[in-house]
Amino acid sequence: MSLSIRLSRGGAKKRPYYRIVVANSRSPRDGRFIEKIGTYNPLLGKDDANRVVLDTERAKHWLSVGAQPTDRVARFLDAAGVKERAARSNPKKAEPGEKAKERAEERAAKLAAAQEAANAPAEEAVEA
Repeated sequence: MSLSIRLSRGGAKKRPYYRIVVANSRSPRDGRFIEKIGTYNPLLGKDDANRVVLDTERAKHWLSVGAQPTDRVARFLDAAGVKERAARSNPKKAEPGEKAKERAEERAAKLAAAQEAANAPAEEAVEA
């Protein structure tokens, strides 16, 4: 059985509240879980102590057994000092897509043509 440490959503519409749970990776997001090891309330301020409540001993146990945390839970575990999260780097993230590059090239070509057209009459006037 592959285990996952993930968030299980609760709360009302537009008022999310999450439980940090250990569950079978094949079970539904809000479905059956093995153990609740903490809570996460995104509505609280980032400096609030109750925003993320985590049982670090149980988290260490489940990680030693082979449970894999999701990205968000890995951030919480890193902040709690339980598991070091590897820094992620995506150098292509800020790079524009193909269509945007094509539009930029077309814009640059039009601008260059307009500048050449503007400079051409001035050069003819200087020669005359």
